[in-house]
Amino acid sequence: MKLILLLPILLLIMLMACNNENLTIKIPEKSNISGLASVITIGVKGDVIDMADYFNEPKLIDSISDVPGLKFNYDAKTGMLNTTTTGKTIPRLFEIKVWSKGFTYSLLGKKSVKQEVEISFDPNGKNYKSVAVKGQMNEWNVKKGVMALDKGVWKIKLEVVPGLYQYVFVVDGKEMPDPANTAKVDNNMGGFNSLLSIKGDNPLKLPSLITLKAKSRRAEIAITNTPKEVFVFWQNNRLDHLFVRHDGEKLKILIPENAINMDRSYIRVWAYNEFGISNDLLIPIEKGKVMVDAADIKRTDKEAQILYFMMIDRFNNGDTKNDHKVNDSAILPKANYYGGDVVGITQKIKDGFFKDLGVNTIWLSPITQNPLGAWGQYNDPKTKFSGYHGYWPLTTTTVDFRYGTSAEVKTLLAEAHKQNMNVLLDYVGHHIHKDNALYKLHPDWFTSLYLPDGTMNTERWDDQRLTTWFDTFLPTLDNSKPEVVNPMTDSALFWVKNYSFDGFRHDATKHIPELFWRTLTRKIKKEIPDRSIYQIGETYGSPELISRYVSSGMLDGQFDFNVYDAATGAIGKSDGDFINLNNTLNQSLAWYGDHNLMGYITGNQDRPRFISLAGGSLRWDEDAKKTGWNRDITVGNPTSYDKLKLLQGFIFTIPGIPTVYYGDEIGMPGGNDPDNRRMMKFSGLTSNELSVKANVKKLVELRRTYLPLIYGDYLPLFNDKKSLAFCRTYFGKIAVVAFNGSDQEKKITIKMPKYYDSVSLKANFNSSFTMGKDGEVTITLKPRCFDVLTN
Repeated sequence: MKLILLLPILLLIMLMACNNENLTIKIPEKSNISGLASVITIGVKGDVIDMADYFNEPKLIDSISDVPGLKFNYDAKTGMLNTTTTGKTIPRLFEIKVWSKGFTYSLLGKKSVKQEVEISFDPNGKNYKSVAVKGQMNEWNVKKGVMALDKGVWKIKLEVVPGLYQYVFVVDGKEMPDPANTAKVDNNMGGFNSLLSIKGDNPLKLPSLITLKAKSRRAEIAITNTPKEVFVFWQNNRLDHLFVRHDGEKLKILIPENAINMDRSYIRVWAYNEFGISNDLLIPIEKGKVMVDAADIKRTDKEAQILYFMMIDRFNNGDTKNDHKVNDSAILPKANYYGGDVVGITQKIKDGFFKDLGVNTIWLSPITQNPLGAWGQYNDPKTKFSGYHGYWPLTTTTVDFRYGTSAEVKTLLAEAHKQNMNVLLDYVGHHIHKDNALYKLHPDWFTSLYLPDGTMNTERWDDQRLTTWFDTFLPTLDNSKPEVVNPMTDSALFWVKNYSFDGFRHDATKHIPELFWRTLTRKIKKEIPDRSIYQIGETYGSPELISRYVSSGMLDGQFDFNVYDAATGAIGKSDGDFINLNNTLNQSLAWYGDHNLMGYITGNQDRPRFISLAGGSLRWDEDAKKTGWNRDITVGNPTSYDKLKLLQGFIFTIPGIPTVYYGDEIGMPGGNDPDNRRMMKFSGLTSNELSVKANVKKLVELRRTYLPLIYGDYLPLFNDKKSLAFCRTYFGKIAVVAFNGSDQEKKITIKMPKYYDSVSLKANFNSSFTMGKDGEVTITLKPRCFDVLTN
């Protein structure tokens, strides 16, 4: 009798389960948002948000719901959302629900954690006319750091986000570290900057999200440190209780049935508690199912990119008929054309050079026509320069004949795409060469070479960031004017529409007003909506300045030079500090997210080759440009090859997009520009060079085939001055990465994260390890070595 009574209940439960599997959410046939909307940070006093950064048609927005502590006022005419505070407590994270044509969209909002900090300078009785502070917290702009004398002490109050900030005082025009602050960091230029540390959230008390299990359309997540609220988004819609069940330390997610009809969609997860915000999760969905096989990765999956950057003129000469050095004795050979061309790169694609290395994205230096003569001046030794590098555009939409022809560029692209590779183009939107016809036709399109005080506005990187000229023959475009921005963004769009490039590396990003980036990105979304276009910028500065250009309305990412500087210093110097490296990386992840599309480099065309610094052939405190002209720079001590492997191991295992500068895969030496731009070496490799190349190939293969290194969660495990360990986890798979930067063998003991404490591991780089009780793992690393343990 009891069984008969229970049958209807069991049938009802089974019916509900079946219906649950068929759950969908109401979404339009064509979304008003392209891709995934980035997180919106709102200031403590409110903010103004340009909704065109998120919505393709902001005029179609009907209404936006308020959230606790914030009131929204949307102006449909301008597309601007004004946010004001109400006096109530604003949650650390919150959903901004937007209605558009009967459909809802969810944006994730984040409360700014900026706090006011007072910085002081005690002159100890000395009289100074002026004192200012400049550093990462004010974009190194001395005008933003002018201090006032108050009762014998110079003071200023600044609003900053918790983190680490390098700074110096400028006392009567002379720079100096803070004499009252013992915390200092090497500035990689032979001196030191003071280090300001603003305490933030306690990472041990924050919620932590860990991917556990995936089966078909279901995913299970672990959450440590009880969260106050969890946000689970599928695409740009928050999933409610019908799709998400929070059961103690487990979060169970059902993927909406809508996802079955999409080749690629995403689940994103965040959480917060009273102590702060968790790490974030990005889970790729392949036709409704959680991706668990790297074979499902497509060329359009931006997170899976591995970039390889070469300067066209310095890579491979495939056609000697287009060799045209500038016939001017004022140009020394290093600053003239070497003959590399587009055909040479295509040959290497066909020969399998890139396929053998494993990289899947080629980044080309600029290909537009550059001037034919000698320009600029360097005085030690005396030399002028040719435009071999491509960064002095004489035109904006034609191929430099010294690199090749339009047809040859299209052949390169076709061959790369045939081999499932992307190709990015380096685009110069900041300036043109003075002989470019635009300068004569529209002189009003350019900023002034002279400032109102009569001084020349050249190389004023910080105080005249948006107007400075890079040289007297390179007029800066005034990209604050729509009449300039429209044709210049059209010229950028020309290359992806007519040549099928897959994206851009953008030169001098921070020196170009945001109007340019917003306009270009909106045109890409509107005019080529069905293609995946990756855009990465170049900005030297603080994480706050860098992140200003990274959003769904502007760029996908930028190169993170702060992490590069911390990594090269930690690995390359005898007194290198892995604690500073760990702190810098964690700060970057806090700014850009755990699944960012930032670029992490082995080197670039504007930095001395790391191997020469690490080996001592080049001193850290000398002028690497001058030295590259006047001394034969080598790899120095052979231990530099091991240090280069360490750097490569770090770049390929942290979140973000690993980027190899040509020649770094074999340890090519060099000073700074132009010595770091030697002709690529393809044959006659030494045993050390072959060893470095084998290291890169193995890392590339691991990165491309092991999903934890692409989409995995990031969890710190261990850190001291000479070592670092972290892990990346993804639905039952784990990568434990450990580094020994010292000259001695070292044992590093880490505790495996919960739920992964009983997995079997293997070492991919031949280190030994033992597994102890309670999830302890002890890894023995030889001097200057790393390893990646995987299950």
